[in-house]
Amino acid sequence: MTHPPRFPRERAARPLLLDLYSCAGGAGTGYHRAGFDVVGVDIAPRPNYPFAFVQADALEYLSNLIATGEIERYAFVHTSPPCQAGCALTVGTNRSMGWGGTHVDLVPPTRVLLEASGLPYVIEQPNGKAEIRKDVWLCGEMFSLGVLRHRNFELGRWSTAQPAHPKHRGYVRGHRHGVYRDGPYVAPYGKGGGKATVPEMQAAMGITWTDVREELTEAIPPAFSQWLGTAFLSQVRAGVAA
Repeated sequence: MTHPPRFPRERAARPLLLDLYSCAGGAGTGYHRAGFDVVGVDIAPRPNYPFAFVQADALEYLSNLIATGEIERYAFVHTSPPCQAGCALTVGTNRSMGWGGTHVDLVPPTRVLLEASGLPYVIEQPNGKAEIRKDVWLCGEMFSLGVLRHRNFELGRWSTAQPAHPKHRGYVRGHRHGVYRDGPYVAPYGKGGGKATVPEMQAAMGITWTDVREELTEAIPPAFSQWLGTAFLSQVRAGVAA
């Protein structure tokens, strides 16, 4: 079911960003800090999402925006399609253990609609076999975070330079292949084996508005999207971006 977006009563003169597959708003928060107003869309109810929100199928919602011309209200689209079809855990560790099932790859149909929208966009995916261009990849150490959470970003209708990748300060805390290592980073997924607690995940990623473990494990740190949004808006102000 599609519900109308919850908009604030007064909107400042800020560009409007569409945050598709929004989850609880890690990406949306970063873009908001960079200077956008944000509308999130997710197929699941997300009561913790901190901005205007629509519960809907992301592809159906984007298709309808394009068909009706409402897409023209937006300046930019961020997408984080579900990654189970191609992420490293699904195609590697989990598959070798006989876990997981058949997952639909939503990246190609998402890209088709993004191209049809005519807007600059981002497709975000974790490391793995998802077929996206790795125009930029970001790591928590670039922002002095308590997670690494490497993420790849395909940039459509705009581009920016890859930032330098600082050397990691140590290990991700926890068991791996039967060996426990301590380190300055926590693993924001799973339970046990030294994995992060919910408060540790919140602190490590800079996400304070949700304490739902599933939402935290799927989130990207707001610092990532704030960096991307700032880079894009700087180009717009300079007359460089689309």
